[in-house]
Amino acid sequence: MGEQAVTGDVPVPERAPGSGGADAAAAGNPPPGPATAGMTADGEVEVPSAGMTADAGGAPGPQSRTTDIVSGPGGVMTDEVGVVTGELTLRTEFADGQVTLRVQYKDADEWYAVTGGRASWGDAAGLDAVHSIAVGLLNRPEG
Repeated sequence: MGEQAVTGDVPVPERAPGSGGADAAAAGNPPPGPATAGMTADGEVEVPSAGMTADAGGAPGPQSRTTDIVSGPGGVMTDEVGVVTGELTLRTEFADGQVTLRVQYKDADEWYAVTGGRASWGDAAGLDAVHSIAVGLLNRPEG
């Protein structure tokens, strides 16, 4: 979402009487749920698709995000083989309350755990953010 400059008064959308609960569902306006994650704009209007689902269609279980990166000087330290350098693929996994970062040489079969790249995590809701941060830290194509 982008930022907007706001000047003057901002009108607040009016709610129709009975716009919550069963009346809303009957009128085609379902109450906050998985499709909106209960999020509203200005406390009044539901935000469609505010709840994100992951790989498994929102089902619990292992989930991951993958991005090709180029390591910076010094490469990426792994638990299994030490430093890996060059064109890599970064995968951020969520399973059993843990987030784990893994790398592989681009198009290789073997994955290596990034040293220090494991943390307890409550749920997969922040997986995209964690992956974006990891990519930002490890992707250094300019050196």
